Amino acid sequence: MAAAVLLWGCAQVPGVPPEPPQPRPDQVQALQAQGPAWRGVPFPGKRSTHYRPLQHDGRTALHARADTSASMWRRPVKVDAHDLGRVRFSWNVPRLIEHADLSDRDAEDTPVRIVLAFEGDHARLSLRNRMMFDLAETLTGERPPYATLMYVWDTRAAVGSVIPAARTDRVRKLVVESGAQRVQRWLSYERDVVADYRHMFGEDPGPLVGVAFMTDSDNTGSQIDAYYGDIELIGKAGQPLF
Repeated sequence: MAAAVLLWGCAQVPGVPPEPPQPRPDQVQALQAQGPAWRGVPFPGKRSTHYRPLQHDGRTALHARADTSASMWRRPVKVDAHDLGRVRFSWNVPRLIEHADLSDRDAEDTPVRIVLAFEGDHARLSLRNRMMFDLAETLTGERPPYATLMYVWDTRAAVGSVIPAARTDRVRKLVVESGAQRVQRWLSYERDVVADYRHMFGEDPGPLVGVAFMTDSDNTGSQIDAYYGDIELIGKAGQPLF
């Protein structure tokens, strides 16, 4: 799941601001305890969001603090599409970004995103997307996934809205929470991954190759906090997939 794919959905920020403080060694160990494959993924030319574990409202959480920044906390996976079932996740958002709008490329920020990346037949991509993928691979050394599905919280779009990224239709966002009515509380979700993919892309998914958290505020130049619970992938037979 290449960072540049997500970057296409964000406006460019001139220069590269200083990085936020890095986690202490004990915080790094706690993050690694979630699974050795989890790691931060920066975006070219962007300041990185700071991720660290802590307790929030009596729960162990991954705290994300974005300060004019955008990056992911990502884990690669390999799940065949025939085994995919549901995804469970939770988050707590203290407040929304006032002027953010996921349909506006110049204000395309949100406190929380759950990101799922899928492989597929790259030969079916449009010429424009193939050129973008080639550029992304040159910039990051990593080929973007065939398709990226995001579960997001938007400030105004109705729940159920599908919002394509501004620069590529291979990144699409499904609004699962909207407006500020339910901020400052833990909210849990369970989604049928295959059904959502079919709804958003109009085809069956390929293998799932990555999952990530993403909190970003680079386009609005704001500071925002968010808290994530664990992501759980559940197979068709009800078995945990990781």
